[in-house]
Amino acid sequence: GTQVLFAQNGTISGKVSLSGEDLPLEGIAVFLDGTNYADITNSQGFYKITGIPSGTYKLVSSSIGYNTFSKEITINGDESLTIDIPLVETVLGLPEAVVASVSLTGGLRGLKNVPGSAHYLSPLELETFSYTDINRALGAVPGVNIQEEDGFGLRPNIGLRGSGSERSAKITVMEDGVLAAPAPYAAPAAYYFPTMGRMQAVEILKGSSQVRFGPYTTGGAINLISTAIPDRFSGKVDLLAGEFGTRKLHAWVGDSHRNVAYVVETFQLLSDGFKKLDSGDPTGFDKKDYLAKLRFNTGPTASVYQSLTFKIGQTTESSNETYLGLSDQDFEKTPYRRYAGSQMDLMKTEHQQYSVQHFAEFSSKLDLTTTAYYNKFHRNWYKLDKVVDSSGQKVGIAGLVNDPVTYAEAFSIVNGASSQNDEALQVKANNRSYKSRGVQTVLGFRPSAAHTFDLGLRFHKDELDRFQWVDAYRMDNGVMELTKPGTPGTESNRIESATAFAAYLQYKLKIGQWTFIPGLRYENIELARKDYGKNDPERTGADLSERSNQVDVLIPGVGATYQLNMETAFFAGIHKGFAPPGSKEGTQPESSINYEAGLRYRKGLLSAQAVVFMNDYDNLLGADLAAAGGTG
Repeated sequence: GTQVLFAQNGTISGKVSLSGEDLPLEGIAVFLDGTNYADITNSQGFYKITGIPSGTYKLVSSSIGYNTFSKEITINGDESLTIDIPLVETVLGLPEAVVASVSLTGGLRGLKNVPGSAHYLSPLELETFSYTDINRALGAVPGVNIQEEDGFGLRPNIGLRGSGSERSAKITVMEDGVLAAPAPYAAPAAYYFPTMGRMQAVEILKGSSQVRFGPYTTGGAINLISTAIPDRFSGKVDLLAGEFGTRKLHAWVGDSHRNVAYVVETFQLLSDGFKKLDSGDPTGFDKKDYLAKLRFNTGPTASVYQSLTFKIGQTTESSNETYLGLSDQDFEKTPYRRYAGSQMDLMKTEHQQYSVQHFAEFSSKLDLTTTAYYNKFHRNWYKLDKVVDSSGQKVGIAGLVNDPVTYAEAFSIVNGASSQNDEALQVKANNRSYKSRGVQTVLGFRPSAAHTFDLGLRFHKDELDRFQWVDAYRMDNGVMELTKPGTPGTESNRIESATAFAAYLQYKLKIGQWTFIPGLRYENIELARKDYGKNDPERTGADLSERSNQVDVLIPGVGATYQLNMETAFFAGIHKGFAPPGSKEGTQPESSINYEAGLRYRKGLLSAQAVVFMNDYDNLLGADLAAAGGTG
């Protein structure tokens, strides 16, 4: 007779959730190492691997933003195993116990301990929606004010709780806990924002607990968390093509060994643009971002665990973008049209960042994180500024499109009509260089579960160097021809600088269901400006004009949280709002007293937050920027 043998195969199933929380994680890979047996968790966090032959395997679960889970298992025959997997977050690539001291929120787990309104856009959430535009990523976060500018999120204007959104100048923007603005004290309103497409997570903090983060404390802070070094060899390649000729490449690879670890990454985004120039010239952009991290660390059994992490990055961008708008009539007919007079408009930027971070965990109660950083940014937005008609009458582009009838000849030139004046089109080179460098350190001391102390210090210097000029063009049947090149330094020729020392002390006290967090921040800022004038491009000092300003301020705050149950918490707080003044002597900083109270609820995948807040300003600073529709 014939014998038929049926192989008996086993099954492994379970739920993947955030460690210590009832929060299922979707889209997590679960697999048997070295085999093809794998599954991806569903919206409830469940996975199921079937058809597994008898044997011993290593069950692995991994995803960006979480430590890899690994467990040896044995399958016998048709055995079914249930293995629930708790994944631990990796926020900023630091040990879990330290994260709360140096991050805004402490990740998803830390949100419940923040005595104020806070949000954490997790790696899985960002990966699900493939955000490349920070405006889209923040669109669902309440209390965030967004003003579009270019349509692709290259130059976002972000405010928090009505702080003012122009060029994100009134909020504290960081990358990996380091100030990201090219000159955050001297000139925060710069056309730079960290590349959203390569970020692993985003933290948003509003409210009384933000005295740890400055200098802007009125509205809040945003921290963009870059791709962490993975704890095992892994990588990713993401290619995307879309409308308007948009192409995206995001790729990274990294690994960790006993004493050394690394990750290298690139994010590249380009598009043909959605506007149409009368001249047929391009209106798109090309952005390239490269980043690398290298970490050296002691072994896990060292009496004092230490790590030294180097980070280096470069970003370049070339955008065929303009300030020139359309008349009301033309906007009604063809809203995506661009006049021929903007054909030379081009934004070119280059950003470089370098940092080295040392971390030492002396014990489970005491740790020190120190970061030295240097950022350099150069940008030149070459764009049409004014038009001169045959009579010599000069008009700015905002007034021109607002009243095309009064300035009919200038308007026709912008539309491509040949100009009688050889210097009809005045194109300004908004050429600026920025430098930002400093050292910051955070000492965390946790004598017991009920008491936590954080002491932070930062010494920082930054500067902005404006060295601008104006080129003159004539219009010849829709084609702009250079007739008079300008001399660099003859339009705007000045250096603005800032030196700042900041310190804070925050204490966390837990008593039963209550958590109290008082804190105090100190800022000492010296601002200066050297204006060499338009007639001294060599900067001999012949027409030098100088001014300076100095401010000392204490910024107190206190917050409290009451944990009603595992799902629900109430919080309230009061803190002082602050924003640095300019360099003009006697200018006072922005100040306010800010109040808030709210309720936070989370159970499984359901979360909700309701907040009432009031910002009571004593001195409000503002800027009349052309980008925001002002006079500039």
